[in-house]
Order: sequence, then structure tokens, then C-alpha cells
Amino acid sequence: MEPGLDRLPGLMPATAGCLPVRRARSRAAGPLVVLALVAGAVALGGCAGQEQSGTPAQRITTWIDGGGGSGIGNVEVASRNVDLALSQHNSPAAIREVCALLSNEAQTSIGNLPAPDDSLTNQLNAAYVEATTAAGDCYNGAAGNSRLLARSATERKRASALLATAVQYAESITGRTPTTDTTAPQGGGDPFGGGT
Repeated sequence: MEPGLDRLPGLMPATAGCLPVRRARSRAAGPLVVLALVAGAVALGGCAGQEQSGTPAQRITTWIDGGGGSGIGNVEVASRNVDLALSQHNSPAAIREVCALLSNEAQTSIGNLPAPDDSLTNQLNAAYVEATTAAGDCYNGAAGNSRLLARSATERKRASALLATAVQYAESITGRTPTTDTTAPQGGGDPFGGGT
């Protein structure tokens, strides 16, 4: 880089005919920048999700409707797809594909966290981490490593049990069974369409 082109005085030495230029700073710009930052923070404060207001039941309902429920369902479906591919003795490439999908779904679901309840967040995080581990063992064992495939099966069962516990916990707070499938809820958008 030529001296002076970096626009950082003193970083590159200037040659004899090329001296760094200093710009005068306006003292009025400081308060304007602070004012703009404060105004931006206030404006963004109004962007808090609906899952951050209302009763615990309302917050969890909103969170599930906003993607939390489908995340649970996606991991459940991906795990069952791994079981199906293994039971049908699919090729190692096909098994790796469904294992990778399980990993992707679990990691995407981790991205839906935190839930609006710390206990629910911890339960779901444990389930998703377990599903990710199961997917890795499945992927690495797809060519016929029975030890890794057996470990993956155990981990998938554990992840499924953890997800079921999390769903039961959500139900205990809301009084309704959350819809965790990947389709849109029936009946006016109620994410707990399966409940009474």
C-alpha cells in the first residue's frame, strides 16, 4: 500500500512530498452522535418480541407459534427419518444425508432459543444438543460402524425423551398441548391446536 493511502496517520510513513492530512473534528458532532444512538436504542426497544410480554402462558404460546413448536417438530421428524433410513438399510450416503438433516434441524432449533422460560430453554437446549450429538455419531457410523450407530440410537432416544419432557413442561404452564409439527396450526392459528 502506498504511504498515506491507508488514511491512518502514522501507520505508513509519508514520503517527502506526501504529508498526511488531518481533518478538523467538529465538536458539535459528539452530542449528535450520542443523541442518535439513544434515539436508536429507544426505537429498537419497541421491537421486543411478543414472547417477552404477558403471562408466562401467553409468552410460551407466542414463542411456540413463532417457531419454537415447529423447531421441536422438525427435530422429532428428522430423528424418525434417521430411524427409517437405518431400518430400511439405506445406502451410507442416504444415511449420512438424514443424519446431516437431523444435525441441521437441531442446530436451527438451538437458534430459536431462548424460550421465554429459563427451564423450558434449558430442557430444549439439552434435547437439541443431544440430537446434534446423535446426528454426528450417526453420520460417522453410516458406513457400518455398529458401535457409533448404536450410540446414536441411544442418543436419539434420549433426545426424544428430553423433548417430550419439555413439551409436558410447556403444557403444565399453558394448560394445553403444544402443536409441534411443521404444519401451520389449525383453528385460527392456535399453536396448541391439539389441546382442549
